[in-house]
Amino acid sequence: MQRPRLRHAVVASCLAAATLAHSAGAAFGWPHGEKAAVSLAYDDAIDSQLDNAIPALDRAGLKGSFYLTLANPSLRNRLDEWRAAAAHGHELGNHTLFHFCSAKAAGHEWVTPELDLDTVSAARMVAQVKLANTLLHAIDGRTARTFTVPCGDRRAQDGDYVDLVKSEFVAIKSGPGAVVADMDTLDPYAVGVTAPEGATGAQLIALVEQAARAGTMINFTFHGIGGDYITTSRQAHEELLAYLAAHRDVYWTDTFMNIMTYVKARQAAHRTTP
Repeated sequence: MQRPRLRHAVVASCLAAATLAHSAGAAFGWPHGEKAAVSLAYDDAIDSQLDNAIPALDRAGLKGSFYLTLANPSLRNRLDEWRAAAAHGHELGNHTLFHFCSAKAAGHEWVTPELDLDTVSAARMVAQVKLANTLLHAIDGRTARTFTVPCGDRRAQDGDYVDLVKSEFVAIKSGPGAVVADMDTLDPYAVGVTAPEGATGAQLIALVEQAARAGTMINFTFHGIGGDYITTSRQAHEELLAYLAAHRDVYWTDTFMNIMTYVKARQAAHRTTP
């Protein structure tokens, strides 16, 4: 785990380099002159991520962000493996205790009554999100955290619960939107994501190349890798990782935590620059 002072020093150093790049005409200025940032995230804490995604990331020398639904059996049954992933530099993020989603949303017929966000208060969701952070701290020892909103559904029975937990997080992902349009105006607490299902390696790489042309970032949120559900094949996933590993000078692939810590510092610097 990176010590806070070291992490801040790294961010400061990267920010200084990015400021020089911006003054030279770069669209945003990534840490080492890359054209775009890539966040590889994986939701729900499911077995195929431990079996297939993490070994593939490790072989490629890349880091991912894993958003754990803490009630999922994989966390209980394979806790040591999740803890080892964090120790190896992967991010463990908050995806709530039970994965409440809105049953009335289109395509959400699968949401069961006991997990219907439409029937639970915002205050109850806030309590669950905070407890999830406590449990994650017990797993990896970290205090800074990011959050992915289950299904992108922000509104509980009596209001938007996500607005009430912003202070608990460095950044939050909610809603659709693969490639960020503008890094300077990006809201760190409403970052869009794409959740691939059945995409080929070429299709995933095309999205990465789109981010490079825009000079911004792409946020993937995978689920099953070679198994489980909302599945991306192992081959497609590994083709994407191989491409990113072979083009490290073009793409900064890192945890969502590290990317958004940098982005927020960069945005703050822009606001204070005459």
